[in-house]
Parts: sequence; C-alpha cells; structure tokens
Amino acid sequence: MPPSDTPCLSLAIDRLKTIEPQHYAIWVLQAPYAGGYVHHDCMWTESLTQAWHLWQSFFAPHRLSEMPSISPSLPLEETEADGQPKNYTGRVMQHLGVNLWQWLFDGPILTSFNQSQGIAIGQSRPLRLRLEIRDPELIDLPWEIMQSKYAKQAVSLNKQQILFSRTTSDVDRLPHLRSEQALNILLVLGEDSETDSSRSLVGSGSLNLEGEAAALARLLEQAAEGDPRYTGMLAPCHVTTLVQPTPAELIASLERGNYNVLIYEGHGVPAADGGLLYLCPDARINGTELAQVLVRCQVKLAVFNACWGAQSDHQGSQAIPRSSLAEVLIHHGVPAVLGMRDRIANHEAVSFIQALAQALAQRSPIDEAVAIARQQLLTLYRFNQPAWTLPVLYMHPEFNGELLRPLAEGVTEIPDPSVSWLGRNPPAYLRSLTTPPRVWPVRGGVLRVGRGERNDVVLQRPEVSRDHAEIFYRDTSPNGGSESTYLLRDVSRYGTWVLGREGWFRVHRQEVPIVSQTQLKFGDLRSQALEFVVEGANAQHQN
Repeated sequence: MPPSDTPCLSLAIDRLKTIEPQHYAIWVLQAPYAGGYVHHDCMWTESLTQAWHLWQSFFAPHRLSEMPSISPSLPLEETEADGQPKNYTGRVMQHLGVNLWQWLFDGPILTSFNQSQGIAIGQSRPLRLRLEIRDPELIDLPWEIMQSKYAKQAVSLNKQQILFSRTTSDVDRLPHLRSEQALNILLVLGEDSETDSSRSLVGSGSLNLEGEAAALARLLEQAAEGDPRYTGMLAPCHVTTLVQPTPAELIASLERGNYNVLIYEGHGVPAADGGLLYLCPDARINGTELAQVLVRCQVKLAVFNACWGAQSDHQGSQAIPRSSLAEVLIHHGVPAVLGMRDRIANHEAVSFIQALAQALAQRSPIDEAVAIARQQLLTLYRFNQPAWTLPVLYMHPEFNGELLRPLAEGVTEIPDPSVSWLGRNPPAYLRSLTTPPRVWPVRGGVLRVGRGERNDVVLQRPEVSRDHAEIFYRDTSPNGGSESTYLLRDVSRYGTWVLGREGWFRVHRQEVPIVSQTQLKFGDLRSQALEFVVEGANAQHQN
C-alpha cells in the first residue's frame, strides 16, 4: 500500500485566551473515518508544568536560570524491563512523556485515536499521526517523547504502529511533485557557530571545511549502500557539497542541481521570518527567502543542523506564532522539514543523518525514515540521553511522505537491470517547443510520461494513457561506450509517435532507442511535439 493510502489522524492544539489563560482546545483536523472529527476542551495542569520544568532542569541546562527549584516525586518503576536499574534522568523523560500523552489523548480525542489506530491495524499499516501546535508557547515542548504508559515506546520511536510528525495548516498548496528514483542531496556547510568554532562532523581532530564536507558526503553515500540485505533494492545516493556559499551561489546550485534533499550544517538563529542561516561571513539567508527557491526547485526534504531550527522566535518573553524555520518553510509549500529543537552534538548529528540517508535510500517514507534514524540515536546514546528527542519533523498536511517512488512501483518496471538509475547516465531532459520552453529533466535514469499525477511528465489529454511511456537509460557497456543509450518504452493504449529520418512513425508496446533532439508525440499524431535532448550530444536521426 503506497504512503498516500496510510491512515492519518491529524490533531490541532490552541489556547482559548478569551476564556482562561490555561484553557486549551484540542480537535481533530483529519481522521480515517467520518466519526473521528471530534473536539475536546481541557485545562493545562500544574503537574504538567512541574514535569516540564523538571525535564528542562536535566536536559536544557542553558535555561536553568529560568527554572524554579522543584523536585516532584516520580511514581515510576525502579528497574528496566531487563531487570537493570533505571537511570533517574530516563525516569524524568518518561514522566513528562506520559503526562503529555495523558493530557493530549483524553476523552473523545482518545476515542478517535483508538478507532483510527484500529483501522490502521486492520490495514496492516502504521497510523500517520500529525500534531499542529498553534499556541507558540507549547512548541518548545518535546512532544516527540509522548508515551501512553511507562512501559510503552515513545510515539516518535514506534514506527511499526505510528508515524509521528508535526504539521501546520497555515500553508500554501503543495505543488505537483515529480516522481524520483535517486537520492540527490545538496550538502551545505555554512559558517560555524560563534560559540563552536572547533566543529568537526566526522570525528575528532581539526579538519578544514572542504575536507569535512567531502568526508561527510562519503559517509552519506556509503550509508545508502551499507546494508547487504537491500542489495539491488537501494536507490542510488548522489551528494554535492557547498562550503560557505553566498546566497546567490546556494540558489544557483539548487536551481541547476535537481536535488530532492537539502542538508544544512552551520550556525543559525531564530528570527520572525523563519530565522537566519549564516552561510558565510557577512552573508545570511532567512527562512522566507530560502523557502521560495526550495519550492521552485521541488526540494522535498530540508534538514537543518542549526541551533533551534524548530523553535519559535520571541518578542520579549512572548513566542511569535509560526516563526520557526521549519514552520515558515512548510507554510510556503516545502513538503518536509527537519530541524533541531535544541543544540545537538556533532557526532550525534552525523549518526542521525547517516541513518536517515540509509532509510531514505531504502525508499522509506520520510516520517518512517526519521523514526528509524531516531531509533539509531536511542541505540547509540541510550534512553536517558536527549539526542533522540532533538530532531523535530514537520510535514506539509497534503504531503504523503514519499521522497522516492517505492520499489514495487518504480524499479521493477524498468525492463533491464543494467539501466542507469545507478547514476551513470548523461544528463538529459524532455522539453516543450513553446516559448519559453518547459523542461522535465531525466532523474535517476528514468522519466515517466502519462496522464496520472504520479508521472514525471503529466499530460492531461484523453489520448494519453494513465501510464503512457518511459524514457530510460541503458548502459550495456562496462565503460559506458557506444553501446550506452537512451530508450523509449511505450506501454500505452494508442502509442507514441517518433520523428525519424523519413518522418513520423508509431511506437506501440515496444522499446526503441532515441537520440538527442528526437521529437515525440504521445497518444496522437495531432498532439503537441516534445523534444528529447541529451546534454552535450550531437543531433542524429534514427531510421
């Protein structure tokens, strides 16, 4: 079952300030069944405030000056399930997690959740759970640690039953997203934090930024190749690095690179327009500016290892609504954004990003991949450490989480195992002959054409089949010599017309080689022609 068919329960929380400062409303924005759209009013409790303050006293030391001195008793078990003594900090984390869960899932909200999860279980799928926090004062809370009971798994770790993310309904519409088969990452290393000039992402020792970027790129590519159980199933991973670019250099790289993932590592600060990223000395870019280019270039996932990328800016002591970098990007139509709720150690960030890249290369939906990477942090750094709680994933409410097309829908349709979704294909694209031309690049070695919305080129005409044709690259030469070629494979009802030396001829339910500057018409000879172009190739005509 594709990600779009995964049952989803979306909740919203907002403060009813006109009634009582601590009075909140919780309601269901989306549910997998008609009776699930319910509403619940509740009060924020003093016990929740104490649990939150206690949690901060252990896991947010930079805020200790703001915390009152409290020591509530914790009615928790003294041992883990395996009989080992439980660390007190782990008990503190669970205490807040259980309190948050019990406050959120109460009354009709709990009923809606239970019914929704039952539907998901009946379909052998996890429940996609999304949380929209409209009161900015509650955004800082680690909702990712919620758990129903002390013996249960945290909501953001339980990928078998729940795929958890945050969201916001104040968004621009999600544009049509291309279908892709390769993981194309732009890795940007910006200016170091003013308080952490000794940064090293890849281990101990001092490395220059260029060497650091190259080393991290290798780690990402190796992570996507690493598990032998997925041999032949993993999507290829290509990483391009930018070291302290200017805003113009970053934008130019995004516009020409066809990336679906952006990873930023560097200094960042909160601000009302989505925060500031310190790209290089004396050059900044804010969240609103970055959002425009990410949406235009169809980057599906933006990952930020920058200070407080998932937290709101403040005006005095008041949090500014929808001001975090993650929220601003989602607001403008970026499908998924992952930021850090607080500072994360560099070795923890590398472990997380490696595991994330591997899960994405295995074609996991983004929210599932984040849960897998979070589990990796938990395994490495233990439950009583905050590392696994720091990544915060926001997803657009219209986005189904699919970064790469699932294997059953993509790779198995390619007719030959030697085709180059392995990444060796020369750059090519299909373009219209209008002015200005519209361009559809070949990504990961394959371009799909059809009337269905999941195709790379969507042609809404009755003579075009839902899945009409594929243009793909086949490399039958070990060194990519003259035997390497692009082919057109028609799978349609009415066929595809190809312009050859002697005029137009019809291709129907077969494969034919095509060369640069070949013109194609899909479904009907009277339809508009599109031109296939291979960059750097000379024009030829086939017989």
